[in-house]
This record gives sequence, C-alpha cells and structure tokens, in this order.
Amino acid sequence: MKQPKIYTMPFANVYPLYIQKVEKKGRTKAEVDEIIFWLTGYDEVSLQQVLDQATDFATFFAQAPAMNPNTSLITGMICGYRVEEIEDKLMQQIRYLDKLIDELAKGKAMEKILRK
Repeated sequence: MKQPKIYTMPFANVYPLYIQKVEKKGRTKAEVDEIIFWLTGYDEVSLQQVLDQATDFATFFAQAPAMNPNTSLITGMICGYRVEEIEDKLMQQIRYLDKLIDELAKGKAMEKILRK
C-alpha cells in the first residue's frame, strides 16, 4: 500500500501555512509554536533544527522528544475523520496537530487547546 504523500513532505513546507492560517484570524506564530511544543516535546532550538534540515513529517513525529500523554483528549472531526478513530498512528499524530491548529484559528482559548 502506498503511503500518504504528507509522510515524506518536509515539515518546513507546512509550518509556514500553519502560521499563515492562524495569523489571518489574529493569532500568532508564538501560539503555533506553543502548540507544537506541547504536542511533541520539541523546543525552540530543536524545532528550528527540524525546519533547517527539511525533516519530513514521518521523521518529525518519530523523533519527537516526548509526545504529550494528553493527546487522547484531542477529539473531533478533521478532514472528514474523527481524530480519535484514526488507526494509523502517524496519520493520527499529523491530524492531532491539524486539529489543534484549527482550534487556534477558530479562536479557542489556549488552555482549552492544550487540554488543561
């Protein structure tokens, strides 16, 4: 079975789109970064390395320092799928990030986005 194209796409290609999406709605790059840090355990330095090295999505998530244990609290629809029901772990992680970015763009409070 052919793997989805997103797996081999550099994270650096999509990252600016996340920022662009939220900035249109009055949110910030810092908030996008906070979501990424919360979800994956990356920090400012390690995220910049990922961007500089054009790390693909599969590697980005495989090498994530510490996926947040509260990811199971992320629920809802994204791209026509319920994120909690996606069986492919990597696709689920990608959709978790998409879902959190969507929530940010829709104006949800950071405390709720980060499941606090």
